[in-house]
Amino acid sequence: MPRNVEVKARVHNWAHTLKECKNLSESTGEIIAQRDVFFNTQCGRLKLRDFKDGQGQLIYYERPDLLGPKLSNYAISNTADPQGLEEVLTQALGIRGSVVKERLLFLVGQTRIHMDRVQDLGDFVELEVVLTDSQTPDDGQHIANNLMKSLGIAPEDLLTGAYVDLLQKDKGK
Repeated sequence: MPRNVEVKARVHNWAHTLKECKNLSESTGEIIAQRDVFFNTQCGRLKLRDFKDGQGQLIYYERPDLLGPKLSNYAISNTADPQGLEEVLTQALGIRGSVVKERLLFLVGQTRIHMDRVQDLGDFVELEVVLTDSQTPDDGQHIANNLMKSLGIAPEDLLTGAYVDLLQKDKGK
């Protein structure tokens, strides 16, 4: 199963973080519209990502809900029929929640940096350090920590869980 080390944090100054991402990646980033539908599961998280262009991905992942860099094991299957797959999975498992976002993707070495504007939630940055077979989670944490410093991510901005968890927590208030 592929692995990465992930970090999720709130963004308080979008313009500053965007500028740093552009500098680090030496690019303007790629804009990706996404709708993620999370399904009920006994363990881990299962989501269907609809890119709103007829393409999608079914993603299963296991990741602890901890602050800071954490190891995530995942599996991805591409689909050319995200709507049809959503109907089947909804009937089989039921929907836990959905997340609509606009993502700016930047690549820095082996790390995917996502600047996300999440509907009804706010602005966030995610780091995904994709590990090679020979790398340890500690190697990924080291890379993530360096990028966190470069981007000015403070410990109090770090988040646990997934966007769907935050949305459900907000709805519970």
